[in-house]
Amino acid sequence: MEEQKKKIKFQETWQALKKTWKYSKKYKKYLFLFILVSILSIAVGVITPLLSAKLLLNMTSGLLNKVVFIACIILFVEISRNGIRFLSNYLVNKAYLAVLTDVQRDLALETLNLDIKEIDKNSSGLFIDRITKDAAELSGVFSDLVFYLSGIVTNIGVLGAIFIVNKVMFIYCVVALFLIYWVERVRIKAWFERNKVLRQINEENSGLIGELVRGIRDIKVLNSAKDFMVKTINRIKEANTKRLSMIVNQQKYSFVSGSLKDISDFMFIILGISLIKSGSLTIDNMVVIYMYQSRVYNLLEAITHFAEEISRFTLSSGRVYEIIEGKFKKEKFGKKHLDYIEGNFEFKNVTFGYEKSRPILKNLSFKVNANETVAFVGKSGGGKTTVFSLIDKLYTVKDGEILIDGININDLDKDSIRNNISIITQSPYIFNFTIKENLKITKNDATDEEIIEACKIAQLHDYIMTLPDKYDTLIGEGGLTLSGGQRQRLAIARALLKKTEIILFDEATSALDNQTQKSIQKAIDNMKGEYTILIIAHRLSTVIGADRLILINDGKVEAEGTHQELLKKSKVYKELYENELD
Repeated sequence: MEEQKKKIKFQETWQALKKTWKYSKKYKKYLFLFILVSILSIAVGVITPLLSAKLLLNMTSGLLNKVVFIACIILFVEISRNGIRFLSNYLVNKAYLAVLTDVQRDLALETLNLDIKEIDKNSSGLFIDRITKDAAELSGVFSDLVFYLSGIVTNIGVLGAIFIVNKVMFIYCVVALFLIYWVERVRIKAWFERNKVLRQINEENSGLIGELVRGIRDIKVLNSAKDFMVKTINRIKEANTKRLSMIVNQQKYSFVSGSLKDISDFMFIILGISLIKSGSLTIDNMVVIYMYQSRVYNLLEAITHFAEEISRFTLSSGRVYEIIEGKFKKEKFGKKHLDYIEGNFEFKNVTFGYEKSRPILKNLSFKVNANETVAFVGKSGGGKTTVFSLIDKLYTVKDGEILIDGININDLDKDSIRNNISIITQSPYIFNFTIKENLKITKNDATDEEIIEACKIAQLHDYIMTLPDKYDTLIGEGGLTLSGGQRQRLAIARALLKKTEIILFDEATSALDNQTQKSIQKAIDNMKGEYTILIIAHRLSTVIGADRLILINDGKVEAEGTHQELLKKSKVYKELYENELD
């Protein structure tokens, strides 16, 4: 069973290395140069202890001229070694940062391509940790492995030198190495299992800390800092308890391996003295072997670091490739591409729920014609916002069909859908960029004239011009320096700048004052007839001028028609309207 586990782990590591090589091979020239430099380092590493031993022997013999000469050689070798290290570090970091950029780019892209359900059910910390920490662990694997392999080869050369000088001391060093490595191997295995659990806890903590920072205003207003901190501290304590347990466990193994090294050093000297007394070893050779002996432990350290790097890489690669190509479900789109759509919509017998056992939409059917302005009304929780999420294909319909210009939405590619649809939500997310940068998210090549025109229609331009940096004003994470109404107007300007054929307003005017709401309503009226406009309205007074109103109740279309028609034929609509008047 243990052998089977080792085989599976080796296969997992090998496959991960092959996948990661796809990123690294673009920068293989740096790795190749690094290997050449490492070979030079190996040669220098073997020479230095031998020179040091000769220096000590000449010093004890009083041959001071030779001591100075050897010291000069050592100085030259060590300066050369420092130069090699400098070049080596440069090449390593050049390759590492290039690979890291590519890995993080793909991770970020694949995170954006995840099915929205995966985002809903997982902490943001999971994705943050994997894009930052795990990507970093993954990216330097080949340069790290070359580095540790060069250390192993260097010190194997040292071990070979000991074999040439005295075979008994060589056998002793090999046995001591084996015993200490056995302890280190057990330590690495225990570290791997504990670190896997710790990383999962750290992901949760990253998400919680993110919530604390993003929600700091609400925490203050609700005066819930004490309760929130209790939860935060408990999570931090849990993580730190696990971390302490891992550290203590590692220290136990370090104590054992350290003690074995000390005993090994002691026995090395005793064995050396015994061999000298028996005439099997000269004092000169004992000094040389003693100078090499410390490098033998460097071999152990290189092997241990190599094994740790493989374990870290295997753990991180599994977490990274889970997102890039693994268990996380990605958004699925069709292959049919439309550069332009007219804007006709149809829901045909659509049944949908975020959980299969709790459908929100129940056999829902309706049509929207191109360039028609249609408002969706009804009680909260009836499924209106869900309709918009399905139109923009944030979620996939399996029961029933959604047709755009007569084509099933599941057959269209992503650009055909999202390049032709803009959605303005009730709580739009505003990024921690300048106003202009926030607007250019939807159209990077937008001119200043286009930006200003969109902001004028959204009734935001006059406010922007009062700011010290105007359109270059940084507005904070979530647009926290803007009022709720200003954030929505910025989102409206962002959508208008995109100039799509279909515009969805999800209660986008709910946070606006009456005067601004009228201005936005006028802007929407000016677009009528040129765009397909769908509106979800909390206040019916804002949509009574729509071409048609669709009343959704309990996931079904209960009635549709103009405002006046619904007043006559729908008791539910009449009740909603009269309650608003009250």
